[in-house]
Amino acid sequence: VSTQSTGNALMIPRICRLSLQKRSVKKKLLPQRARHYSSGAKKTPLYDLHKKHGGAIVEFCGWFMPLKYGDIGIIESHLHTRASASIFDVSHMGQLKVEGPQRKEFMEQLTVADLHNLPEMSATLSLIPNKNGGIVDDTIVTNRGDHIYFVVNAGCYDKDMKHIGQVLESFKSKGGNVSVTPITDRALIALQGPKSEKILSELTNFDVTSMKFMTGNYMTLNGTPDCYVQRSGYTGEDGFEISVPATKAADFVEKLLSFPEAKLAGLGARDSLRLEAGLCLYGNDIDMDTSPKEAGLVWTIPQSRKEKGGFTGDNIILDQINNKTKIAKKRIGLVIEGRPARPGSTVHDQNGTEIGKITSGTHGPSVKKNIAMSYVKPNHSKLDTKLKVNTKGKMYDAVVTKMPWITPGYKTVSYTHLTLPTKRIV
Repeated sequence: VSTQSTGNALMIPRICRLSLQKRSVKKKLLPQRARHYSSGAKKTPLYDLHKKHGGAIVEFCGWFMPLKYGDIGIIESHLHTRASASIFDVSHMGQLKVEGPQRKEFMEQLTVADLHNLPEMSATLSLIPNKNGGIVDDTIVTNRGDHIYFVVNAGCYDKDMKHIGQVLESFKSKGGNVSVTPITDRALIALQGPKSEKILSELTNFDVTSMKFMTGNYMTLNGTPDCYVQRSGYTGEDGFEISVPATKAADFVEKLLSFPEAKLAGLGARDSLRLEAGLCLYGNDIDMDTSPKEAGLVWTIPQSRKEKGGFTGDNIILDQINNKTKIAKKRIGLVIEGRPARPGSTVHDQNGTEIGKITSGTHGPSVKKNIAMSYVKPNHSKLDTKLKVNTKGKMYDAVVTKMPWITPGYKTVSYTHLTLPTKRIV
């Protein structure tokens, strides 16, 4: 979906259908795959608020979601997030609660996370692998003490629940005592940007300044008790993901909007922000046929899990990691001259031989470069390798670069087993 001011585009996961609500978005914004919305699309608790504030509503992964708001362009919204604070509705994502005395053992079979060494009120980015070593979904897993909370992608929800059900049935058949329950009465709101901490501090007596990246806690927000706030997000900036009662969500967002530093932001800005931060989009950059090593996500697997395994597909995944078994492809970052590349554009070596395809690409508003992710044959993945990208029949020069392209604003980037990159590399 192109913005009105530039050639920037929204990456549409292959697992999602993105379609437009009638007359809500100008024709010039129509993506190639867009079509009129279906009557079966669901509404988040903030749907009416989006309409009230001029949200351009699209159908995304079976949900009515805002692409942008009023006359604020996607680029402007992107840059505002980097400089101040933006509010994103992420209630379309699946929130799940795992309970029972063997909840940690179950989650260590379902994901690659180390729940036994994850401190209470701490979270980790993890993967749900399949038996072939591919990725069913990526997920944030949180140890909330008396239960485990995890969030899955909206476009993956149905297949995730089927997979989770299969793993759960097998686990219980061997005597496991655990339950998995969808959380349907909570909204999920992301407050992202360098001024997020200042804003949130005004709405609670809890000392949010003491919270580090990927930690959380329960607190009262704007007079509403039992809100769970976690310092995390999908933009590369400091920020919080906030689970609030669905009935209180609109009032809470309106309160956030009373701060001049805060503005609403939609799917368009969220996508370009995450790409600059080098974060994968499921369905584009990772999928059922891509392994953690191929995706460059081995860092999500703690050393204890690399040694002991115990998760679905561990024989294939650990063979690739520990025995350095050859892989067929590798995810890379590219900076491209000329025009931005789009998913499906082919990547070529200097001789013109096709060696891969673009999975995500855009013009990075903050870095002012055409950036992209791609999978190529491993022998072409070395940094500074010069390649070519075919976009609409024309070859453009490209070079392999490190990701992320921006300097992440996370308050703390080192915790337990996981260290995230912190330097801008272009």
